[in-house]
Amino acid sequence: MTRAVVTGIGVVAPSGLSAEEHWRSTLAGEVRVDSRDGTLAGRVAGFQAEGAVDPRLIIQTDKWTWMSLAATRQALDDAKYDPAAHDPYATSVVLASGSGGNEFGQREIQALWSQGRRAVTAYQSIAWFYAASVGQTSILHGTKGPNQVLVSEGAGGLDSLGAARRVIRRGTPTVIAGGTEAPLSPYAIVCQRTSGLLSQRGYRPFDADADGWVPGEGGAVLVVEDATTASVRGARQIYGEIAGYAATHDAYHPDRPAPDSAQLERAMRKALADAGVTPDEVGFVMADGAGTPALDALEARAIRAVFGRPVPVSAPQGFVGRLCSGGAALTVATALLALRDGVVPAVGNLARPGHDLDLVREPRRLDADVVLVNARGFGGFNSSVVLRRHREEGLRDAG
Repeated sequence: MTRAVVTGIGVVAPSGLSAEEHWRSTLAGEVRVDSRDGTLAGRVAGFQAEGAVDPRLIIQTDKWTWMSLAATRQALDDAKYDPAAHDPYATSVVLASGSGGNEFGQREIQALWSQGRRAVTAYQSIAWFYAASVGQTSILHGTKGPNQVLVSEGAGGLDSLGAARRVIRRGTPTVIAGGTEAPLSPYAIVCQRTSGLLSQRGYRPFDADADGWVPGEGGAVLVVEDATTASVRGARQIYGEIAGYAATHDAYHPDRPAPDSAQLERAMRKALADAGVTPDEVGFVMADGAGTPALDALEARAIRAVFGRPVPVSAPQGFVGRLCSGGAALTVATALLALRDGVVPAVGNLARPGHDLDLVREPRRLDADVVLVNARGFGGFNSSVVLRRHREEGLRDAG
């Protein structure tokens, strides 16, 4: 079976404007959440579209696409992969979005209200669209492989990796995957507040005093390649393999979680089976960590049921906020860096651990080969990905 490996990582997030900056901030336990206009949020500091994005694209696109294009450039540079040096059909773009072009839409709505319909630009029709980042990335880099956008709210970043692996197995050797979000405009915040799940005190996954999550912007983009192709072209580094993936849906209620953890547990078991590993082989879990008492309790129940032992659990999202589809992609980037360096980051912003789990309170040395990553999306989405440490001999065998 064709193996899919990650050869490049790009990050634009509250924790930093590169993968290494994000990793240093995460290990240092820096909380990158602040309050403006009464809204707690994880905001990307220091990011300027000018210099990172073609000025012609800046006026046509939203902030979430600017960040996606910048993270993609980082990931391609990190992988030492230039799509223009390959057949256009050899590269695909598969990204996730759960929110679209909020900031651009905010400006256009205000223009409509204050000046009338003629003040709304033609670019509104493409800047807000969920597939905007996919399309602009494909056009910019001249890629003609199968393109997709995954829309499953917070689970989308994992779903993009599952889809990327399918694209590779169907014959396209390289995929740009992951996702970013920028859902912090006023109307976007209002929409999120209707869920009743936003915290007024801070995002504290698995904390006994957790009262909800904090929205955030940013995310990560990854270069995913066929393992043999990566080896033949002499990829500079391989962070890990996407060894297993599964997705389920609660099919319970559009706004409320199912009263049990059966579907999340099923996604975890299916991802492990897909990877051909047992629960005992998993070194640690990067949890979804929704930050609400009910959702955290359900995930904790699923983890205990699947592993039957005190497996180390982290959820560094508490440091940066919940970034919708971008959050799951960023968690995967964090997990790959953890595998690379043999260090598991702490649960973000944890003060009083709860839920009878082995929660990582300080960065912990752990020479693990396998990690399970969970992500859930509002509305009942559950996804799990198994990442495995890269072994050179494995690549030679695969070839």
